[in-house]
Amino acid sequence: MFKQAKEQNIIEQTLAFPDFPKSFDKVTVFFISDIHRRTITNDFIEPLLNKVDIVIIGGDLVEKGVSMQQVKDNIDTLKKLGLVFFVWGNNDYEVDYHELDSLLLHNGVKILDNTAFKFESEAGDIIEIIGVDDMIHERDQLELALQDATPGSFKILVSHDPKIIEKFSAEQKISLVVSGHTHGGQIRIFGFGPHERGGIHQLPHTTLLVSNGFGTSLIPLRLGAPPETHLLTITTHH
Repeated sequence: MFKQAKEQNIIEQTLAFPDFPKSFDKVTVFFISDIHRRTITNDFIEPLLNKVDIVIIGGDLVEKGVSMQQVKDNIDTLKKLGLVFFVWGNNDYEVDYHELDSLLLHNGVKILDNTAFKFESEAGDIIEIIGVDDMIHERDQLELALQDATPGSFKILVSHDPKIIEKFSAEQKISLVVSGHTHGGQIRIFGFGPHERGGIHQLPHTTLLVSNGFGTSLIPLRLGAPPETHLLTITTHH
């Protein structure tokens, strides 16, 4: 169980959407959530070098007791892959979050706290990454993030807690949601755990990725819900 908790798994997944703007061809995202106390090593990210357009941290970058130096080291490693985005998770508020906020800003990380970030192609197509602040502390304001976004863009929503899917409908045209928080149950006995295992869910109004996450919370053990990070290729239906 201790050994499973230390695995460094990268799951490669391709997600095709009919409304993905063709002028972008594809976008490659490295998604990592729930880092908690773990260190991200150069060996781990080496296979990803020059393969990633953007990095998204899905919250719980830290928890109480993790040093800011360790956070900085992890961010420096992830920055080698591409532009880094971050949304707040519940455990991120266990530390001095003003200090964490300042560290992230000083190191060029884009914090998506109920805001949107826009990529525009030469053809004028737009992909937007929208992020909400932590739902557990009731700091999420999806309507503010959507006000910040552009009508008609291809939208990817980042929320630490997958329950954000209950707060919007098909009308908002959010194509993909990426989240973590549940750790896939972390410890599953005979296939049962407090949460379902991570995975990709096709819902009537969006596609939802729930990650098992990279780190562990409370105890450094896992069973039946191995740690995972994701190399996502987002493209159009061919």
